[in-house]
Amino acid sequence: MDLRSVLVGLVFICFWSSAFATARIIVADMAPLAALALRFLISGLIALGLAAALGQTLRLSRRQLVPVMVFGLCQNALYLGLNFIALQQVEASVAVIIAATMPLLVAGLAWALRGERLPPLGTAGLLAGFAGVALIMAHRLQGGADPAGVLLCIGGALALAVATLTLRGAAAGGSNLLAIVGYQMLVGSVALALAAWLFEPFRLVPSLPLVLAFLWQVAGPGITATLLWFWLVGRIGATRAATFHFLNPFFGVLAAALLLGERISAWDLAGVAVTMAGILAVQLARRPQP
Repeated sequence: MDLRSVLVGLVFICFWSSAFATARIIVADMAPLAALALRFLISGLIALGLAAALGQTLRLSRRQLVPVMVFGLCQNALYLGLNFIALQQVEASVAVIIAATMPLLVAGLAWALRGERLPPLGTAGLLAGFAGVALIMAHRLQGGADPAGVLLCIGGALALAVATLTLRGAAAGGSNLLAIVGYQMLVGSVALALAAWLFEPFRLVPSLPLVLAFLWQVAGPGITATLLWFWLVGRIGATRAATFHFLNPFFGVLAAALLLGERISAWDLAGVAVTMAGILAVQLARRPQP
C-alpha cells in the first residue's frame, strides 16, 4: 500500500468517524429521524448531481435495484436511524464503538449461518473484538449508560451486518457507484421521512451548532468520505480499503472527546485497543490469499 493511499485512508476514516459526535449535536436540537431524512435528501441529490456531472448513467439495472433498496433501508434508515435515536440517550463514544463491530458481526454471522470458516487469526480477532466491546459496555453500563440506547445501537449494527452479508458483492462491477449511493440515500430519506411523520413529534431549536453539525454531516461523512472511499477502493481494492475501518473506534472516541468533551477512561482505552486489534485481525484473515 503506497503512502498516498495510506494518507487518503486516514483522512477518510477521520471524516467517517466524526459522524457520531456531530450526530449527537444534531439530535440535541432537532428530531432525529426528521434530521436524518433531510440529510439524506440533500446528500442523495448531490450524489446524483455529481454522478451526472461525471458522466455516470442514472439508470439502474435490475441487478442493482435490490441492493439499492435493501441498503437504503438497512444502512441509511435502520442502522443510522436507530443510532440517531439512541444518541439522544447514549454518548457518541458508545455508539461509535458498537457501530465499529459491524465487520465482526458480519464474520460471526457468516460463520454461524453459512458455516464459513475463519483462519485461526480471524477466530482470535473475532473473540478479541467482542471482548473489547464487552469490556467497554460493562464499564459504561455500570457508570449509568442507558441500556435501551445501547440496544438500539446494537440493533442498528445488526441490521447493517445482515444486509452486508446477504448482498455481499451484489452491486459489484457497476460503473455508476455514485448514482447507486445517491439512490440509496433517497430510499433512506423516504423511509425516514415516513417514520418521522408517523411516530416522531417534530422538534427544531435553531442554533449555530446545529447548522454547523448538519452541514458537516452532509459535506463530510455524507459526500467527501464517500468520494474518498470510492477512490481508495479503485486504487487498492475493497478488501485492503476495508482494513482502515479498524481505526473507527479510536477516531470515533477521539472525535467525541474533542467535540463533545466526553470523558474517556482507562477502561475505554483498553477496550478500544482490544477491539481495534480484533477488527484488524478479522479483516486481515478474511483477505483473499494470492
